[in-house]
Amino acid sequence: MSELETLAERLGRLLIERGEWLAAAESCTGGWLAQSVTAIAGSSTWFDRGFVTYSNAAKVDMLGVSDSTLERHGAVSESVARAMAQGVLDHSRADWSAAITGIAGPSGGSPEKPVGTVCFAWARKEGGCEAQTCHFSGDRASVRMQSVRYALNGLIERVGSAAYSA
Repeated sequence: MSELETLAERLGRLLIERGEWLAAAESCTGGWLAQSVTAIAGSSTWFDRGFVTYSNAAKVDMLGVSDSTLERHGAVSESVARAMAQGVLDHSRADWSAAITGIAGPSGGSPEKPVGTVCFAWARKEGGCEAQTCHFSGDRASVRMQSVRYALNGLIERVGSAAYSA
């Protein structure tokens, strides 16, 4: 079992214990988080759906991200990641969501947002949304893999914390 599948299995156990659902929105990872989750037998009992919103139009059409947010902050921003995570909750039956948007490279970076810049957001239907930006190094595949790992670890941390505070 791969490291990502091990993390996904751990996340699944936490969600099953709570009777809750997950959905995801991915841009630069192109569905890799959803693939890691659905590699786990029985994930249909806790994973609802994944949105691959690679283009800005897809973010708007599928998740309800506003054009003004995209124009003001750019697709690779915590503001857009938050809007994506909230859009997932609005367009699914999930209790939890994760969103990933970034620049995997090898091109597309800028001095303000270099290749390897990835923004994440995690949201909960009961309320609350957190966002973070990371800067990963390595080639395109490495940036994407690190992004999925970071998103899964973020979910495990948040779902696990909610389990202990309930």
